[in-house]
Amino acid sequence: MRIGILGGTGPAGSALAARLASIGYEVVIGSRSKYRAMEARDSLVQKWPDREALLAYGDNASASDCDVVVIATPWDSAATTAQENAEALAGKVVVSMANALVRVGHEFQPLVPPRGSVAAHVQAAVPHCRVVAAFHHLPATELGHLGEPIDSDVLICGDDPVAVCTISEIVTKIPGCRPLDAGELSNATAIEAFTAVLLQLNVRYRTRVAPKLTGIHGDPRDAKKAAAVAASALSSTSAAGTSADPGD
Repeated sequence: MRIGILGGTGPAGSALAARLASIGYEVVIGSRSKYRAMEARDSLVQKWPDREALLAYGDNASASDCDVVVIATPWDSAATTAQENAEALAGKVVVSMANALVRVGHEFQPLVPPRGSVAAHVQAAVPHCRVVAAFHHLPATELGHLGEPIDSDVLICGDDPVAVCTISEIVTKIPGCRPLDAGELSNATAIEAFTAVLLQLNVRYRTRVAPKLTGIHGDPRDAKKAAAVAASALSSTSAAGTSADPGD
């Protein structure tokens, strides 16, 4: 699987690129500027030369050609970036990881973007792709420490069960991370806003916190994935049975 990261030159995007490459995924770091993407990629290769074969670079259009695409731009340009690459993103799983926040004095406060969340705004901008909200609470510094596991749950939400399962499977491979299916994309509003609380805890306690939930046993993804696959197969069978046969 190839994973493209739009806006992958920032701290979160480049750290995620390094982490994904460290678990065996081919990653294309994208940017509006191909030169900046090259610089980001070269910086990662300099730190981890053994990841060179799995790290590529290009503009955002090149990164959009991958199987799964992550939008790692600042929150206020996420929907625009997605819309600029809408044709390439059609039908694909697209991850929104940005949080709409503002710092007022010493406090972080969540903002409410159009549609209620950054993820919903991205989905509205590219309605033919399958948006999943994920990776909102992983500190960039810890993401970039490839030799250490990340002790964190990753809340994932989306309206397409297969897309949610796809991202959950990726998260499962990141040492120390546990994916949690947090429901439909509408829940991205709360997930994104909660980042302000985590950042405030970082400031007050001079640390880097990450969410870890208790009381969850079992994995609902298996049943949901089976149901989604069965529904998809049934839909395909029905379509095949009703389509006209052009003959010879």
